Amino acid sequence: MNNFNKHQRAAGVAAALLLCALPAGARTLATDREANGAILHAWSWSFDTIAARMADIAAAGYTYVQTSPANTCYVGENGGMALFSEPGDTVTGKWYYYYQPTDWKIGNYMLGSRDAFKAMADSARAHGVKVIVDVLPNHTAIDHTAVLPDLDAAVGGHDNLYHANGFTPITQWNDRMECTTGEMGGLPDVNTENPDFQYYYLQYVNDLINLGARGFRYDTAKHIGLPSDPLDPKAERNNFWPVATGREAAKGLSLLMPDSLFIYGEVLQDKNVKELEYSEYMDLTASSYGHALRQALDSASYSGADLTHWHHPADPSRLVTWVESHDTYCNAHESAHLEDEQIRMGWVFLASREDGTPLFFSRPAGSSRNNYWGNNRIGAAGNDEYRHPEVAAANHFRRAMAGEPETVVASADGAVVGVARGSRGNALINFTGLERSVDLPTTLADGSYTDRVYGRRWEVSGGRIRGTLAPLSSAVIY
Repeated sequence: MNNFNKHQRAAGVAAALLLCALPAGARTLATDREANGAILHAWSWSFDTIAARMADIAAAGYTYVQTSPANTCYVGENGGMALFSEPGDTVTGKWYYYYQPTDWKIGNYMLGSRDAFKAMADSARAHGVKVIVDVLPNHTAIDHTAVLPDLDAAVGGHDNLYHANGFTPITQWNDRMECTTGEMGGLPDVNTENPDFQYYYLQYVNDLINLGARGFRYDTAKHIGLPSDPLDPKAERNNFWPVATGREAAKGLSLLMPDSLFIYGEVLQDKNVKELEYSEYMDLTASSYGHALRQALDSASYSGADLTHWHHPADPSRLVTWVESHDTYCNAHESAHLEDEQIRMGWVFLASREDGTPLFFSRPAGSSRNNYWGNNRIGAAGNDEYRHPEVAAANHFRRAMAGEPETVVASADGAVVGVARGSRGNALINFTGLERSVDLPTTLADGSYTDRVYGRRWEVSGGRIRGTLAPLSSAVIY
């Protein structure tokens, strides 16, 4: 999805540091991802809701849970708690107000307080799950007069908070100067190169780490300049990413425990996007691959799109993959038409693969293809698809197959896909709404096997696996 569509969103400073900051130095990667891990994006769930569901999240095989932004944010529509409301609706609100910071401190009216965040992180630690927080240093609220006094004071005054071009709308999305210093969809662009801002922002991030965060997803990362990008007139160096990933300090303050964090950036792919340079600092979203996978699901055929490579120049191990994201679901509803069963099949395929870190987007509870917002409440858990037996089986398969190389095969018509992992396991996915007889190459040893989800028997002989898949269903065998 292009950036123009994505960003039409109508759109006491720090706690004492309880951990010692590691010295900034040269580091190869800015990520400590779990091998064969998977992320649950608990989109718009409150911190209390995530904590209450943590046992289910762990049981479903997720190694990470990703929260929506935890920062102080713009209070829109009198604090209404609808995911999305239209004029005249009884319950008002918009999910994207938490993407409009008014300060960088923990807690907002939509998701919960600082104490609630800590309780959630404590619950995650107890269940062996790591917390990723969605962070967004690139912009403030559209109504920039709502920015709170502490933030203005920390950067030396309101004008110092923004780039010189920060209120000039981006018109050329592939121009790196405009892309990294201009206003997106009404969201004024923060001067992320200001050392005072970097110092203030690091205090927020370090506070999250002290409370238990172990990773960050950087929203609109492609709109924050790299060292090689042109400089805004107010900037001396494009050094935000070296600071944010722990390679440099800001006014003597460094990112805490950088080698123990999983950091990835939303770098949506387009012309003139420096994916390889971004990948020197963090993992990246594989947005083009998600688009190709949805094309295959739409056509009910693995052959309906090119899924043989990752559509990305970075190493596949450095990619965060998805069938859909909150943006493809919410903004232009690019993926919202896909049935839950189709999303599930895409997930089993992604999660079974050797590379990437797959992210499962939690759709709203009660949602349907005629009602994308479902029960339409911020703070509530999403629907139960995140813990569906097939989804959970794929997550556990992924972890069990750590270190095993993949072999991907498909039937001649593309209806059925097989992902074999070494000689230990095989996932089979039916992309169609019809029952399918399966006869595919496999690396499993000869013998009889039982599917971990539905208990069906599968026979392997002569290097081929045979059995039957129900419509839009999968089998996980190991």
